[in-house]
This record gives sequence, structure tokens and C-alpha cells, in this order.
Amino acid sequence: MLRRHEALPGEFLTLMKSKDYLSVVYNEKTRPRTNYPQELAAHLCRRFQLQNGMTLLDTGCGRGELLDAFARAGLRVTGVDQSPVAVEQLRAFDVKLCDAGKEQFPYPDNSFDVVFSKSVIEHFYAPDHFLHESLRVLKTGGRLIVMTPDWITQMPIFYDDHTHRRPFTKDGLKDLLLISGLNQVESDLFYQLPILWKYPWLKYLSRTIAIFYPVARKTKVKFIRWSAELMLLATGVKPNESNVS
Repeated sequence: MLRRHEALPGEFLTLMKSKDYLSVVYNEKTRPRTNYPQELAAHLCRRFQLQNGMTLLDTGCGRGELLDAFARAGLRVTGVDQSPVAVEQLRAFDVKLCDAGKEQFPYPDNSFDVVFSKSVIEHFYAPDHFLHESLRVLKTGGRLIVMTPDWITQMPIFYDDHTHRRPFTKDGLKDLLLISGLNQVESDLFYQLPILWKYPWLKYLSRTIAIFYPVARKTKVKFIRWSAELMLLATGVKPNESNVS
């Protein structure tokens, strides 16, 4: 007999879904879908010369917007996420349930041309396992792409997301990828404004705006908000085993 505080399996599943991170933090009402994922995926494909038919793993793929965007750009995509809701909603992409910070990725060695993550690595106390697994499933010559909030510019709001665990700076993230064994490592500040990708000289305007409208002063005007809230974009290439010292 069930005790009064025990829920039936169906009731428990419904309760868990209603309290899921995606349902609470990334629900459609507070963070509606936009065309930004398509613009970002297209930009990253151009910047890193990602070609049609390349295989891409999105770790922590969430609602799947970037999975869909990379697929539209011509890549063969799949993903992992620790949310059962994400796995259920993204069946079309064969997304698998996996805690990328603790569990082995459910793929063989040397499976993907690209391993991508956006706003994921900051959720781990220690990123070592995540990076080890990312390199394991990357093909030789494959590329890791990591995007995470920039600690210097997002410090006042970083812990507004209660699941954030570890902040990163540009140099710290670069050193982490180098220590992990990647080659051709780059780490840069990244503005989330597509117009700046086309016209980089407009960054001077964004920098001026950030002085007078710092990140702590929240606004829904994206040009103002994303002039102050910067991301980090880091990448590296998996070397041949013979080149690893």
C-alpha cells in the first residue's frame, strides 16, 4: 500500500516533468524561440568551415534548437542531454539520455567530426570528464567548439542560474583546452549579436553601450543586453595520437 506522501509512477513522472530545468528556466513563455539558433549555426559553420555531411554531437542539447539549426545547415546531427524531457521531445534527432559531466557518452571512439556545446560546461564543478569524453568521441582532426558565459562581463548575473557551478575567463578556458590535449586552440570573447559578425567595427558601439548600461541593469533590448553580456567561444582540434606528447 502506498503511503500518503508516495506518488504513483505516472504521477511522479508528471511531477518530474513539471519541475524539469527546461520547463522552468527555458520554457517557451520566458524564453520564446527565435531565429537566432539558425544565425548562430550558420555563422559557426562559416567560421570553422563545417561542411555538409559532417557529423556533429551537441552535448547538453536542451530544446534542440541548435540541433535543428545545424541540421538545416547540412550537418548530420545528434545530441545528449540529462533531461528526460529533452530526450522525449527530440526523438527525431535520436537524442540520448546522458549526464555529460559524469557519464560516458553513449558513442564509440572517433565517432564525430564536431563536438559542440553551448552554455553547458559552466554547469560542471570539474570539466575534466566532459572534455575527456568529448575528445574520445571526436575523430582525429575533429573539432571541439565550446561556448560559455564570460565571467568578467557576466559576473553580476552568473549565479542567477542556480545550476551554474564554474565560471570561466578567456585565458582560463584556453588553458583548459590546451591541457586537455587539443591543438590549434583559440579562445575569444564572443558577441551574440549577428550584426557584429557581419560588421565587426560595430563592436566599438557595443563597448560604449556596455560602459553606460552594464550587465546588472537588465533590459529586454537585445542590442543593449548582448553588448554587455558576452560569451566565450573556444575551439581546438583533436591531434593524431602520434602527435600527443
